[in-house]
Amino acid sequence: MGAMFFDIYYYIAIAAIALETLFLLLTFRNYRFVMHKYHKVRGWHKAPVCLIVPCKGLDPGFADNIASFFHQDHSDYRLWFVVGHRSDPAYEELQHLTEKLGPTSKARETRILVAGPATGCSQKIHNLLHAYDRVGDDVKILAFADSDIRVRSDWLGHLVWPLRQSRYGAATGYRWFIPKTSNLPSLIAACLNGKIAQLLGNMPFNQAWGGSMAVEAHVFREAGLDRLWRKALSDDLSLTRAVKRIGVKLSFVPACLVPSYDSFTWRQLFEFARRQFLIARIYAPGTWLLGLVFSLLTVLGIWGGLTAAVYAVSADIPPSALYVAVPSVFVLAQLGQALIRGRMITRVLPEDIRRMRPTLVADVLGCWITSTLLFIFIFISGFGDTIRWRGIHYRLLSPTDIRIEGVDSPLDPAA
Repeated sequence: MGAMFFDIYYYIAIAAIALETLFLLLTFRNYRFVMHKYHKVRGWHKAPVCLIVPCKGLDPGFADNIASFFHQDHSDYRLWFVVGHRSDPAYEELQHLTEKLGPTSKARETRILVAGPATGCSQKIHNLLHAYDRVGDDVKILAFADSDIRVRSDWLGHLVWPLRQSRYGAATGYRWFIPKTSNLPSLIAACLNGKIAQLLGNMPFNQAWGGSMAVEAHVFREAGLDRLWRKALSDDLSLTRAVKRIGVKLSFVPACLVPSYDSFTWRQLFEFARRQFLIARIYAPGTWLLGLVFSLLTVLGIWGGLTAAVYAVSADIPPSALYVAVPSVFVLAQLGQALIRGRMITRVLPEDIRRMRPTLVADVLGCWITSTLLFIFIFISGFGDTIRWRGIHYRLLSPTDIRIEGVDSPLDPAA
């Protein structure tokens, strides 16, 4: 390093501090939005809804997760579960739960559909379309949920609430991972997921999440999703692209931040993170690139800034206080974001505070490390085009061109 470098770095340091401060203010703005919205009472929007839940295998806490869908405080909803094959262990469990919970359910109708194997799209989307093709014209809203989440009784009412306004065509929540075991890969997965969830708010670049989303039926058809999904892998990001293209907004619903109880091995963590970001690269390249740039900025701000600060102080290069401020601001900003999201989620999911405590501690103590891991995972997802998702191997050539490469053996313990 020399004088010429610091002549340039002087301005870079000022810009970096300003950008990181603005990003911290953005997360605080999102926090205030969540705090203002999550506790509202939503009740009178009673449009007919079909809630479709695709299932494959038995997720952790499957019975409790599924039970939560049977007792939604919505006066007019149908509850449809979809599996790919009758041999799927979820099919028998769904039959048992329907017999047990169906008589006391608030759902107008409960069905278990068998979609058969997918060909030109992901198995999940194939299941969803199988259900969609059987929805009647009287259904005004399509709602979707994953089998690995557990929702409160007013979840559906909150999810469809924004759709009473014509400017919103779709609404979404998001997951919050709560590890069943506090091993290191599970804690890292939860911390990384929290960083993404914190970016959602009252803003135009929200992305839908398929585990907790709803769309008006006429918007679904107008956006051509009944056609686009037949060649897609991602239900949520393709929905986001489609509804925004026809000029309607996507609403993020804070009350639909839902717990997902799961644990990860190292292999599952790397597979999950790469899959999520690779799908984002294919379906939302602008968002993926923005994530790559900002995560790189954080890594450079912490580690590059620290290196420059040590050199500037040891060589007595003025203004050394500015150069020391760069890594300090970045680390403090990461710490501030961790504290903000911790406070946010303990307010939204107070019943899970005890289970979340290890993650909250890990997030605060290791926020500067997980920021580096976030960049690594996004960077790695920039290479290759194949993923493995629930035992099926896919090749992603474009948002509307995917290939099924193979299916894992049911005897594979990782399937």
